[in-house]
Amino acid sequence: MWLKWWEKISGNGYKINQQYYQYIGSKRVKRELWRKLLLTWVLGWTVVSLWIFCFMSLQASVKRKETLASMCDERARIVQDQFNVSMNHIQAMSILISTFHHAKTPSAIDQRTFASYTERTAFERPLTSGVAYAVRVLHYEREQFEKQQGWIIKRMDTLEQNPVHKDDYDTEALEPSPIQEEYAPVIFAQDTISHVISVDMLSGKEDRDNVLRARESGKGVLTAPFRLLKSNRLGVILTFAVYKRYLPSNATPNERIQATNGYLGGVFDVESLVEKLLEQLASKQSVIVNVYDTTNHTHPIAMYGSNVSRDVFNHVSTLNFGDPFRKHEMHCRFKQKPPWPWVAITTSIGILVIALLVGHIFHATVNRIATVEEDCREMMELTKRAEAADVAKSQFLATVSHEIRTPMNGVLGMMHMLMDTDLDVTQQEYVRTAQESGKALVSLINEVLDQAKIEFGKLELEAVLFDIRSILDDVLSLFSDKSQGKGVELAAYVSDHVPKLLIGDPGRFRQIITNLMGNSIKFTDKGHIFVTIHLVEEIVHSIEVDNESNPENTLSGFPVANSCLSWKGFKAFSQEGPLGSFSSTSTDLINLIVSVEDTGDGIPRESQPLIFTPFMQAGSSISRKHGGTGIGLSISKCLVGLMNGEIGFASEPKTGSTFTFTAVFTNGLLSSNESKTPQINNQSQPASSEFEGMNALVIDPRPIRAKVSRYHIQRLGIHVETVSDLNQGLSTINKGNSVINMVLIAQEVWCRDSSMSSHFLSSTRKIDLGFLPKLFILVNSSNSTSSKTSSVTSDVDNPTIITKPLRASMLAASLQRAMNVRDKRTLNRDLHNLSLSHLLLGRKILIVDDNGVNRAVAAGALKKYGAEVVCVSSGKDAISSLKPPHQFDACFMDIQMPEMDGFEATKRIREMEHNENMEVSIKWHVPILAMTADVIQATHEECLRCGMDGYVSKPFEAEQLYREVCRFFPAS
Repeated sequence: MWLKWWEKISGNGYKINQQYYQYIGSKRVKRELWRKLLLTWVLGWTVVSLWIFCFMSLQASVKRKETLASMCDERARIVQDQFNVSMNHIQAMSILISTFHHAKTPSAIDQRTFASYTERTAFERPLTSGVAYAVRVLHYEREQFEKQQGWIIKRMDTLEQNPVHKDDYDTEALEPSPIQEEYAPVIFAQDTISHVISVDMLSGKEDRDNVLRARESGKGVLTAPFRLLKSNRLGVILTFAVYKRYLPSNATPNERIQATNGYLGGVFDVESLVEKLLEQLASKQSVIVNVYDTTNHTHPIAMYGSNVSRDVFNHVSTLNFGDPFRKHEMHCRFKQKPPWPWVAITTSIGILVIALLVGHIFHATVNRIATVEEDCREMMELTKRAEAADVAKSQFLATVSHEIRTPMNGVLGMMHMLMDTDLDVTQQEYVRTAQESGKALVSLINEVLDQAKIEFGKLELEAVLFDIRSILDDVLSLFSDKSQGKGVELAAYVSDHVPKLLIGDPGRFRQIITNLMGNSIKFTDKGHIFVTIHLVEEIVHSIEVDNESNPENTLSGFPVANSCLSWKGFKAFSQEGPLGSFSSTSTDLINLIVSVEDTGDGIPRESQPLIFTPFMQAGSSISRKHGGTGIGLSISKCLVGLMNGEIGFASEPKTGSTFTFTAVFTNGLLSSNESKTPQINNQSQPASSEFEGMNALVIDPRPIRAKVSRYHIQRLGIHVETVSDLNQGLSTINKGNSVINMVLIAQEVWCRDSSMSSHFLSSTRKIDLGFLPKLFILVNSSNSTSSKTSSVTSDVDNPTIITKPLRASMLAASLQRAMNVRDKRTLNRDLHNLSLSHLLLGRKILIVDDNGVNRAVAAGALKKYGAEVVCVSSGKDAISSLKPPHQFDACFMDIQMPEMDGFEATKRIREMEHNENMEVSIKWHVPILAMTADVIQATHEECLRCGMDGYVSKPFEAEQLYREVCRFFPAS
């Protein structure tokens, strides 16, 4: 039966689909109309289901509110009824005291009788925790009253200001009540509050107001909630005045004051008593009750309960405790938040699902064919968009790169030309630092291009000869100002085992160091940044790295992250890694390990797994504070991988980070291709022959810092000795084993003890070794030259200040100025420039560029080698100048120019040469070299396609132009 029924339904459904497709899916009815109908159907039933849900939820909420109101009113009624019972009994007790104490002589009530009576009748006052009676005593009656009672009247306000624990409470320790017109000492009290006997109720702020208002009104009055004596729990006091005689209801306040005998008060421990009443209810656990004194509507006082509740419903019931002046309310909330309205949810969802299924059945058939056609159309559109986006991205990168590199070419070119002028050592250092800073800016531009190359897998490394120590000096110069401005000590150290010359890609190696140091200087505000380069073999066979983790043996004394953790997982330190291939036959491969250690903010632990992800940063707050693109570490990891190395880090928040990477290079001193490998890293050689044979003494208490100073000084050919304090320094100088030409002292040693520094100065001046050592102070920044230095040396010549970070060129310049040593390289500069001026002698070169600064830079660079240079500003002028016959030996052509770009100009020049070659036997082909800031690979390929012979990227240097042009004719 079920199978037949299902077959019938399926057959009818198929017929419906066919008819639906025939009439609805055809052109008879527009598809858009049915889409609107379907949308109307869905929206209509969605509104209906939402209305059903809201209606049923509202009904559930109303019922929940009614339940809460009923439960809250019930609790308020119970508390109010019990309070009225207690209040009536206290009022009756005031009549009892007036009758049996004041009307009887002698009194028929004493403390024992009062305590026994109140204890036995406590069940009639379920809300009170104690009852006490205070008699009215005028000032002239005080002495006689105290003699009669056998105790003095105590003050209450001191105890209110300094509450004590109930176990430490001692009535005898209270101070006597101050002199005033009248007193209200407690003479009778229930045993539970017997500690208030002899306490003057008029000396307490809350009780005084309560007493005065009670006798003036003739009714029971309540205090505001306050902490009770001894128990220190929250409570109130209900006070009734006891009069000498019966007073009419219309008695004046003054008449009531004159007729007052005393005051009867009932103490209500609100917290515990309300809790006991609510425990009698079965639903206590489901409702949270709060009692408030709302006399002051703007600042209600909580008397009982807490506000911890997850429910939004709140019901307020009014409490009337008989005092018209005090207002009280009870607030009730459900303890748990309201349950989900599952009936409303399931009903509304069920109706909506049924409506959607019905709409889907009628809509699915029409969309079946339309979806396939739409998918095909979208696929074609997405393919076109992807291709257009790829082209747009490449064009955007090329345009941005060109627009930024063009002015940078002028800046760096003019700096390079300035270096060839007659400058002293200091000026050369300034210009070189500015030039290197410009190059660093260009490297930042290259990061974006590098990221694009990484994504396309087209990033390749060079293999040239370079000096790794000079690269490190340049990076230190780049970050010198930032470190000095922050007061952060910046230092670098290269192991003596690392060869002087290596073969690899110096630009990419410098890029990695710059990225890591840039991050360190950005996030470090105190301490130091320390860069070290060792051979991998040194680290494997040495425990020196472990010892450096000790804060006492760091560069600045600040704790650092354990560097061992940064390379713990490297394959280079495992048995199957590159260490297994270290042998005498592989000495041409140099495996370096580089660490960049800082004492900065560190990396949050939750961000450490994503630190090498492109465009990811440590956090939004950090990003806002320090800025950055977040691609430096990603590019560095890729570059390290291309150098057959690994990169890792160890970081502790609030302590610092240590980044470590390895790289494999070729030994430049042993390589057979050394003579054939061009040296493009033209850094100034740090070794200065004018310091050969000199001796220096370094005084520094920190071994790491002393080792760094010795490393830089030894690069100048100076023999170095190190000691830890001034006394050892004097001993070393007095030995006279060798003449000490210079003494370099750490600032903290020099400024630590002014008397010792003065003694050191005077002692060195008395040493007769034929030469007075020159004193230098090593400081972290120019601003750190403290007044201590000048005060210590006020009577003699001040020592020369050398500002860190130490670099060979800067150190050489400082020593030359202080010791009057002339740089021998300056003497050879003119001779060197004279030889350069003949390399391109007799060669005529055309420069085509629409930018005047770029023309001047290129012309100056080529004239340096003796070439005759002609400059034009457009592609049309270039065509006119290179129309055969002409006298030009080469042409540098800019690509992006107005009216006619370099590609079009080159094509027309080649056409002119081709036509000329067809007519005459002379073969015309002038070398045309592209000169542009666009470094995209597609641009290079386009240059070759249009007939250009070479490619020079901006910003360029004189050597780069010379090398390119010399490929086409021998230098003179």
